[in-house]
Amino acid sequence: MQPEDNTDNIARIARSFVDARRDGTTLADYPGDMPGGLADAYAVQDAAIKLSPDAISGWKVGRINPPLGEIDRLAGPIFADHVFVADGGALAMPVFADGFAAAEAEFLLRIAATPDPDKTSYSMAEAVALIDAVHIGIEIASSPFPGINDHGPTVTISDFGNNNGLIVGPAIAEWRDTDLNHWPVELWIDGDRAGAATAAAMLDGPFGAARFLFELMAQRGIALAAGQWISTGAVTGVHPVSPGNRVEARFDGRLSVECTIKAR
Repeated sequence: MQPEDNTDNIARIARSFVDARRDGTTLADYPGDMPGGLADAYAVQDAAIKLSPDAISGWKVGRINPPLGEIDRLAGPIFADHVFVADGGALAMPVFADGFAAAEAEFLLRIAATPDPDKTSYSMAEAVALIDAVHIGIEIASSPFPGINDHGPTVTISDFGNNNGLIVGPAIAEWRDTDLNHWPVELWIDGDRAGAATAAAMLDGPFGAARFLFELMAQRGIALAAGQWISTGAVTGVHPVSPGNRVEARFDGRLSVECTIKAR
């Protein structure tokens, strides 16, 4: 038997994930040969984006630990129908109950203007200048493939970076004059504290995630747009959740956002 062409493998993986996410079904096994490197992983993601009818309203950035070569972050799209603005109550966020599901407390950055598509290197100051708002939030990580995080970052990248939802919480006032890296952040599940940390432990913090994304998108030839969100990474870690759980993220002891978890 001849080995499967890599192009066919990429297309099959992308179609399988898009169909499973659309239908709410589970993929017990990875639907193809796992990507051998970042280029193949993002090729699967690009193919899946082309198959998805929804607009992209943001991008999640996650950490690769340990780094893959010199790359220590990954990215995936957040679709418009998966972005919710907190209204003071606990939004019900869907997950793949028989797949993978987790909640993450994150700083969310809003892009102010379309970055120069030819600019592939940014200073931190240049990255910050492209942000016009910072909010607190919760990312819902969920995949129809239960082993999404067990096989390294290329598999995670191949299924939209494992994103399945974003809750945009309250805005942080005067964020340009605030050291967000030292804000205490906590994530609570059903009244128990599941994790606590600061963004100081997240490489170069939330704005470093923005800088990474601006450079990566230029390299991939993907245009970012004003108003899109950047979910900058799990401050307290990736916390598994199940339908029925109540999740609350607390920032600096005074801002909070919450949700409940339901089955997809």
